[in-house]
Amino acid sequence: MKVVAFERAKQGTGASRRLRNAGKAPGIIYGGTAEPQLIELDHNALWHALKKEAFHSSVLQLEVAGKTSQVVLRDVQYHPYKQQVLHVDFQRVSATEKLHFKVPLHFLGENDSPAVKLEQCMVAYIVTELEVSCLPADLPEFIEVDLSKVVKDDVVKLSQIQLPKGVEAISHGEEDPVLASVVAPKGAAADEEAAEGEEPAAE
Repeated sequence: MKVVAFERAKQGTGASRRLRNAGKAPGIIYGGTAEPQLIELDHNALWHALKKEAFHSSVLQLEVAGKTSQVVLRDVQYHPYKQQVLHVDFQRVSATEKLHFKVPLHFLGENDSPAVKLEQCMVAYIVTELEVSCLPADLPEFIEVDLSKVVKDDVVKLSQIQLPKGVEAISHGEEDPVLASVVAPKGAAADEEAAEGEEPAAE
């Protein structure tokens, strides 16, 4: 995905406010061997781009003054109540260095699973994004999690999903984290609890 930005000379609260009043959003590019670079972007174009999932989880082609760099979006600051981007941070990436990045999980096949289709269960998503380590060229926009075979009381763990080639999950100490779990219908759960609480009738 291509992003066009412009060089920004001035910095500070006053300069940033004037930029926003002019329909621009201030930002910065950092990382790599080059110095950090102040930039400005068209606010409306940035706002619409931020609504796309791929903008948050892909390597972007950022063009400034005719030069294009590979970057990833690292941070966005929004106004507390206005539909306005206050500041955006991009990090340069190297084709030969692995990066750590959070990738969204796409859960598929839930409605076709025995748990949902036959037993009217619900699937609770415990983790909706996964931190991964990979080279920029291997960074996936999302990772699919197949739920088409889950049954009542199932849990889906990280070890059960197929990661794309060249992608390694970072679990931060958890050996095999749970990504999703199947929850019984509320009525059924209440009936089971009531049945467990009943004392056997006296003879």
